[in-house]
Amino acid sequence: MDCQVPKPTVNPVKKDLKEERGTLVPRHNQTQQKAIAPNKFEDGFEVTQPPIDRDVAERLLRKGVEHHQLGELDSAIKFFWYSEAVYREIQDLHGQGQALASLGLTYYSLGDYGQSIQCSDQSLNIAQSFEDWAAVVKIWGNLGNAYRHLGDQAKAIECQQESLLVAQKTHDQRGEMAALNNLGLAHKALGEYDRAIEYERLALEVAKALKDDRIEEQILKNLGNACYALGDYTAAIRYYEQRLGIIRKMRDRRTEGQILRNLVNACYALGDHTRAILYCEQRVSVARTIRDARGEEQALASLGVSYDALGDYTRAIQAYEQRLAVARKLRDHRLEKQVLENLKLACYVLGDYARAAEYSFQTS
Repeated sequence: MDCQVPKPTVNPVKKDLKEERGTLVPRHNQTQQKAIAPNKFEDGFEVTQPPIDRDVAERLLRKGVEHHQLGELDSAIKFFWYSEAVYREIQDLHGQGQALASLGLTYYSLGDYGQSIQCSDQSLNIAQSFEDWAAVVKIWGNLGNAYRHLGDQAKAIECQQESLLVAQKTHDQRGEMAALNNLGLAHKALGEYDRAIEYERLALEVAKALKDDRIEEQILKNLGNACYALGDYTAAIRYYEQRLGIIRKMRDRRTEGQILRNLVNACYALGDHTRAILYCEQRVSVARTIRDARGEEQALASLGVSYDALGDYTRAIQAYEQRLAVARKLRDHRLEKQVLENLKLACYVLGDYARAAEYSFQTS
């Protein structure tokens, strides 16, 4: 189905290359217009020259994708620029747009949002000229995310609205879900939590329809965080618990620990210390399973605070003593001194002055 979106004039893509921060990027002069990929790359990939053809460009593009998937972003950038140069040399505008779109995504992953926007803008013009609406949806989304990270939320929202419009017209559910989620993030950044929650709930509906657990748990995270920021801690707990269920199915113990921490914080905010203790104990267990000593001491700290709040100083002391053992294992002397102070105060409250004096002696 065609999407009736006006075709913009395609801006000319910059013609030559220069070296910047170890990668090849466009330069604004008219020399060396015949610049193409070198004959051999550091990982053994070879290009015979001549000929320079579409097969070479596609292989370079695939190599860039491989490096991106491996997290080797600097290498990915090089191959995408080489690919863009070859596509430009053979006057394959559509392929050039694909390379530029890949560059936009990779620069975004690197945190170079200005360069991401520059490449994405050029690729957007090309994708729109070819009516490649699936690409258009993704590029608008990447532009919106880049502007959001730069703090330009108005522009971010404008881009995500464009992405949403095209996704809905072309029945691109995944694109629609991403745009709705990203709109929620942009409104949250503006402090417009009600609007953020509205968009995130719509995104969640699409994710559930697609049965995509990984995306669903990410949206549940965003929903929980938005509700927490709004002060709706009951709703935040509800979304965090749903996310916890998905993560446990995935057996992602590290993320499980992070969610349990969020649940503890939300329960604290509600003053529900009994429930907080349950989550604290689960977090301690997870931290010990994955041998996360720092996470373990943080969970034990929360456990002690919760028992303190309930007036159960005996159990608070037990939690603090376990935390003290972890602090000593970490050789964190500042933390050790802090825990000894907690123990001393808890013993004073219980009237166990001898024990309090012992802990006081250890702090000196």
